[in-house]
Amino acid sequence: MTSVDPSIALSDALGVIATTPTLLVALDFDGTLAPEVDQPGAARALPDAQAALLRLVDQPGTSVALVSGRALASLQEVSEAPASFLLVGSHGVEYRVGGSTEVSLSDDELALRRTVETILHEASAPYDSVIVEEKPAGFALHTRLADEATTTAVQAEVRRRIAVEAPGVTERLGKNVLEYSVKSASKGDALDRLRELTGATAVFFAGDDVTDEDGFRALGDSDFGLKCGRGETAARFRVDAPADVAHVLEDLAELRAHLGRA
Repeated sequence: MTSVDPSIALSDALGVIATTPTLLVALDFDGTLAPEVDQPGAARALPDAQAALLRLVDQPGTSVALVSGRALASLQEVSEAPASFLLVGSHGVEYRVGGSTEVSLSDDELALRRTVETILHEASAPYDSVIVEEKPAGFALHTRLADEATTTAVQAEVRRRIAVEAPGVTERLGKNVLEYSVKSASKGDALDRLRELTGATAVFFAGDDVTDEDGFRALGDSDFGLKCGRGETAARFRVDAPADVAHVLEDLAELRAHLGRA
């Protein structure tokens, strides 16, 4: 594991955040808790990571949240998260808080969503390797199984039509995925809301994708940002792979159990 800021040891920073009165542990799912897979429905959190999160959520003054670009229903299925976990889907559009879920679209947003649906399905129809994922507030175009030429072609066609037919939607480009939402929300917005809901005095947030950078930028000096994998990042620390994230969570759970106070 390597630190983005080598002047401050990761272990020292973990020790500090473990003592905060009210801790929010928030994590992206795919590529952070779960290794990336070709079929989105096959993703599962590493057992060590899941065990650490279950231990953390049982600690006084500690909340655990999964913050994902997945639709909430998909996140619930693959994460197998207990009711004690807070869940955020579709980059902050959907929430599961206290066992209840929420998302709402206006008539105009519903009409715009139908336009986006038509564009993505028509553009992807010629390619068996391109998958369209439905989300409550939009759609995602997955090209993990496609070659570079196919990815370039289908994304260019989608962007051309979106600019003409649905200029008001929000676009997000991630790893092998191009997403469109009729509601503008980000993981930074999600962390702000979760911080308010939980009354957190410090936030631990880990993610791997470019969409997680909104979350890292929402963190303050007392928070802990952990980037998983390569690429430029606003996170304070970095690890190489989901297995390393699991180790950090295990260390945090151990420190919280011994040092944390509600």
